[in-house]
Amino acid sequence: MSNPLIVQQSEFLALCDQILDAGIVAFDTEFVSEFTYRPELSLLQFALNGHTVAVDPYQVKDLSPWWDIMTNESTTVVVHGGREEVRFCRHFSGSKPNKLIDLQIAEGLRSRSFPISYTALVARVLNEKAGSKETRTDWRRRPLTQQQIKYALDDVKYVLKIWRIQEKELRDLGRVEWAEAEFQRMIDEVNSEFHRENWRRLSGLHKLKPRELAIIRELFDWRDEVAQEKDQPARRILRDDLLIELARRKPATTQDLIATRDLNRKNMFKLAPEVVERIAKAQQIPNDKLPKLVENPNTQQNQDEQVIGKLLGIALANRCAEMNVSQTLVGTSADLRHLVRYHVYREHSEEKPRLMAGWRADVCGELLTDVLDGKISMRVADLESDHPLHFERQD
Repeated sequence: MSNPLIVQQSEFLALCDQILDAGIVAFDTEFVSEFTYRPELSLLQFALNGHTVAVDPYQVKDLSPWWDIMTNESTTVVVHGGREEVRFCRHFSGSKPNKLIDLQIAEGLRSRSFPISYTALVARVLNEKAGSKETRTDWRRRPLTQQQIKYALDDVKYVLKIWRIQEKELRDLGRVEWAEAEFQRMIDEVNSEFHRENWRRLSGLHKLKPRELAIIRELFDWRDEVAQEKDQPARRILRDDLLIELARRKPATTQDLIATRDLNRKNMFKLAPEVVERIAKAQQIPNDKLPKLVENPNTQQNQDEQVIGKLLGIALANRCAEMNVSQTLVGTSADLRHLVRYHVYREHSEEKPRLMAGWRADVCGELLTDVLDGKISMRVADLESDHPLHFERQD
């Protein structure tokens, strides 16, 4: 692997054979996401057996041998902050990675740092300096400079060394199973993006009625279809806030539609009839088929959830400091509110709270539910400590 950039299919196939023989490889990508429907894969970087190499996907047309490796059961793929790499794998192969390790997650399970940048991780674990990220680079442009290739390869240069150190400590701490569970959860979360109702992630939906939600759903799907066809970012076709505005206004004609502020743009004149047609389609949906209302975060119960959740957050922060594990990784504010709904308000229609399952239950599940049940009190015990609270069980 003397050539740092592979541009021939035959060289790429030889690399894949080497990866299969090694059984473990560091992997990273460079991509550009501003101009296309999906991020455009512009470079792949690998490290194995002490060597680093990049692959030019514009020259190497068939990358399927790599995606086959990434989804097989025998090759360990190590990444840092690898959600986009999982998305690429899922998109190009139709399958999830099988044996994926994420350094960022691993670090959060042996320290309180999550997320942590690759540069900071290299400095902390190896006391080395990785090249600063080429964040302003248009990775689509060719030819790539030697400096660009060097920076890209730095992103995988230290990955396997770091994982060996992390793995040993996680094993010593008895947290390898925690890490494996979190790697899989990240993969499953990314994979779910290809199936779930992504329109429900729009902000402001709790203010809309069921009929308006149906319009949002219809327009969201339409926008996605047009964006794919034109290979443009979906928000460039129609911004999120305009989806909300159209759902409220419900324009019945193209004239009504383009009278809306920011919709009298040139590209909308051609698309307006399609938008009006989709709105009309949503208007015809029977009432019993309409989407369910989104929960209003401003109800009294939800306000109480937030207050109680903040109290639990204090207990959780102290517990995570005591165990030297990232609070962000253990549980978010949403996780704490879910626990309150489930345990205090007995809303068992949702799945069991994450904080009461798996390794998180061992870390904090019983502590947090006992706090909610009044079985434990908290007091300040040591102001000099990074976990100054002491929990006392009530008789």
